[in-house]
Amino acid sequence: MLALLSGILHLPRVTSSPDSVPPIARPPLSRATLLGIGGVLICAVIWGTTWYAITLQLGTVAPLASIVWRFGLATVLLFLGCLIFRQNLRLTRAQHLAALGQGLFTFSISYSFTYASEAHVASAIVAVTFASLTFINLVLFRLAAGQKAAAASWGGALLGLLGVLVLSGGEVLKAGLGSGAALGVGLALVAVTASAFGNYFAWKGQNHGSAAVPSTAWAMAYGTGVLVLFGLATGVEFAIDPSFTYVGSLLYLSVFGSVIAFGLYFTIARTIGYAMASYVSALTPPVAMLVSVLFERAHFGWSALAGLLLVLCGQALMIRAPKVQT
Repeated sequence: MLALLSGILHLPRVTSSPDSVPPIARPPLSRATLLGIGGVLICAVIWGTTWYAITLQLGTVAPLASIVWRFGLATVLLFLGCLIFRQNLRLTRAQHLAALGQGLFTFSISYSFTYASEAHVASAIVAVTFASLTFINLVLFRLAAGQKAAAASWGGALLGLLGVLVLSGGEVLKAGLGSGAALGVGLALVAVTASAFGNYFAWKGQNHGSAAVPSTAWAMAYGTGVLVLFGLATGVEFAIDPSFTYVGSLLYLSVFGSVIAFGLYFTIARTIGYAMASYVSALTPPVAMLVSVLFERAHFGWSALAGLLLVLCGQALMIRAPKVQT
């Protein structure tokens, strides 16, 4: 998988800078775009299964400690992968600052609030909230970077969000909204907003010339470091559960959910743009629902199929959406 990731790094990039892409009514699906779409699907499958893997981490170990073990191991693997494939790990001051912002928002704030939100509401509600990442990305990049999105992009994002709402609606209603639901949803909204800011800083690093995997490695290192400092300051016990379930889920979350998925995500984001790459957040809940059927004996009806169809239609619409100049 690291070899695949290394190969993708040499794909011709379609920059997300609004001043470098001429408006095209119906852009052809280039090889880079097709590989990017494949990367989106791979990320969706991996992250769709991590929702279940995260539940195996909850218990005796403090959530912040579990996040530190996960991203700490992933950081080591990413740096080793860069050395093996001879990726330059040196960053400029501007690139380090961008990686720091990416790590702070993506790996520190977002995941801390995600774990906290799941302590108050069902994971399906958190998954639905994360489907708004595409919208937040479009708005943030419009305001902060001056990027415009075509109407088809907004329409695709809306279809995806609607599809996830339809698909997850039954689970949300079944979970019920108790007294802590408002807090849980609020925490999830903070998490997804932090993820969007993480994307923005990753884009800033790209503009400063940093490569995807090395900058992701540094960002993960910075994010993990911030969590360690916060944990030490607040008295978090950095224990570990030696059971097969905990260690196995930790290895899966570190290798697949962090090294492969994040490295691939930030690579394809540079290839096809952050707005469409963030559509992973809309494709992930259907995968999570399927995992729930297979491992938790959940049952879904026609609404799930209708929701999945809306998600796929939204994906197709975003793929065909033209790039727009400011």
